[in-house]
Amino acid sequence: MNLTDRPRRLRRDGVREMVSETVLDASDLIAPVFVDATTDERVPIESMPGHERVPVEESVARVEEVLETGVEAVMLFGIPKSKDDRGTRTGAEDGVIQEATRRITSETDAYVITDVCLCEYTDHGHCGVLEEGVGGAHAGEDDATDGDDARLTVKNDETLDLLGKIATSHAEAGADMVAPSGMMDGMVAAIRESLDSAGFSDVPIMSYAAKYESAFYGPFRDAADGAPAFGDRRHYQMDPANRREALREVHLDVEQSADVLMVKPALPYLDVVRSIREEFDHPVAAYNVSGEYAMLHAASEKGWLDLEEVALESLVSIKRAGADLILTYFAEDVAGRL
Repeated sequence: MNLTDRPRRLRRDGVREMVSETVLDASDLIAPVFVDATTDERVPIESMPGHERVPVEESVARVEEVLETGVEAVMLFGIPKSKDDRGTRTGAEDGVIQEATRRITSETDAYVITDVCLCEYTDHGHCGVLEEGVGGAHAGEDDATDGDDARLTVKNDETLDLLGKIATSHAEAGADMVAPSGMMDGMVAAIRESLDSAGFSDVPIMSYAAKYESAFYGPFRDAADGAPAFGDRRHYQMDPANRREALREVHLDVEQSADVLMVKPALPYLDVVRSIREEFDHPVAAYNVSGEYAMLHAASEKGWLDLEEVALESLVSIKRAGADLILTYFAEDVAGRL
């Protein structure tokens, strides 16, 4: 055994931090904020301890709480006053995200990113316009089975037109960045064209470029009231078994002028984060999703894990894998330590 090479020499206090290979900073983090047009008071989200839906009137106060921790960016998710089969409230001038964005950007220094999708706004809970005959009042959970592809099909190209209009309405309200999350083919190009045509060529797009059909989204769907009324999203979100497909998806988004590339979820897909980091020069974001947050909280409540330590370790692992930005429900808690 050769004891002249002793890695432990650099693990002592004083030098350990100096040689740390991965540095996590509060400026790397994005905090999700849920704005609810149906309530006039804050509503705790039971499956995500420490998080709430806030009314539009309190959106500024909520973001100011985030900023006080050192986190500089927020992602806005909206719960609308009403829903329909086309999610028409998404692009409304007085929509929940539009109104919250106007208030937040005029009264705070936060960097505001907006979620561009339809699932929270459609009465069927899917991320686009459905083919005729799918959904509606007659549709129950068993009406669209996993093997019945024809019964659960989102109209891709018709949805693109809506996404462009939604993103533009967010930019008009003052959004600093828009983030399409529906995994529609061509969504980045459609949004870029719409933004540019409206004079918002400087507004960047953070694409959910590799978004998987994951079981880790449950608490978010409670928070945003965005669960599918029937069926699932496997026809447009990615198969968890596929890594090479993620690179293909990201290539397409890069060709369409995506500015930031998002991987969702984060922890079960760190190999995908690493592959994208190595393949592309663009900034890479990772979404440390609600299920990842909830499971650590649940283990902590059982006394099995130290919540603060595992939260920080999880985020460092995401940064080490290659993420430049991390969207996480732990943002405020971890920022204090950083």
